[in-house]
Amino acid sequence: MSFLAILLALLIEQARPLSRRNPVHAGLRAWSLSVSRNFDAGKPHHAWVAWALAVALPACLVAGVHVLLVVTVGWPLAVVWNIAVLYITLGFRQFSHHFTRIRDALDLGDERGAREALAHWQQVDVGELPRSELVRHVLEYSVLAAHRHVFGVLAWYSVLAALGLGPAGAVLYRMGEFAARYWSRPGPDAAPRASEALQHASAAAWTVLDWLPVRLTALCFAVVGSFEEAIDGWRFHAQRFPNDNDGVLLAATSGAINVRLGGEALKSRPGAQAGDGLEVDAELGDSDSTPGREPELAHLRSVVGLVWRSVVVWMLLLALLTLARFLG
Repeated sequence: MSFLAILLALLIEQARPLSRRNPVHAGLRAWSLSVSRNFDAGKPHHAWVAWALAVALPACLVAGVHVLLVVTVGWPLAVVWNIAVLYITLGFRQFSHHFTRIRDALDLGDERGAREALAHWQQVDVGELPRSELVRHVLEYSVLAAHRHVFGVLAWYSVLAALGLGPAGAVLYRMGEFAARYWSRPGPDAAPRASEALQHASAAAWTVLDWLPVRLTALCFAVVGSFEEAIDGWRFHAQRFPNDNDGVLLAATSGAINVRLGGEALKSRPGAQAGDGLEVDAELGDSDSTPGREPELAHLRSVVGLVWRSVVVWMLLLALLTLARFLG
């Protein structure tokens, strides 16, 4: 069932991508804001209660609906429910239009347009960023977005679906990422900045949630890319990045396609908010560069190939596990 649900969700999302301004994502933002306003009293135990309500409760409700459908109606409607939830939480089209716009602008030699597109995507100041640095930032943000929108969701969905909890893992992962990002910044529509306790709790929970998925993604990139260089990058250069989980993924990507990643990060614009929908907004921080070639336009094509080959590997593994389950 998991393989079929993922496959159909990806196909539907490619054919009809979810609008950024949709009622589901708007409702999740409103829910996160309401929870922080009503339960964020500035103490650690209050922070964890708020996190549980904002993140764990929706995942439990999704799991409850799945179990209820299986018990009362049967698997067909449960599969439809899985597809619907995955359609909201999983997919390339939630961020790929930004990547495509920047790549097309660079193809046409329109570096100014590419800078403006990157600034709009990540709500950062790019200034007169050199072409190679522009490409590097696009590579880093795109890899992180692909992981958080696709591979991380696949990992948590697969684990909890195997335990009979349906699409709860997909919701847990995406809401965990969104809460950590949303509560770390004030926005014009938000209450005063979340307390330090809530920011710390959501960031700590997100680090735990992403620990295994990011390493699975890095391993997959190594398998479909240059294996030895990716593993060496993972082992020796992940610490160059301030975020341990992001560092593992970016260092492995650097080795897999032989490109230099890391360096001075872009600075967020004043008043930038968490963004529409559940889009990624990576805080890369300042970091040293990894070894590799200077970022070029060709590396954008390389990373697209890397990501799609990894998707194929994931789907083949899920298909084999599904087949083994049926035959067993």
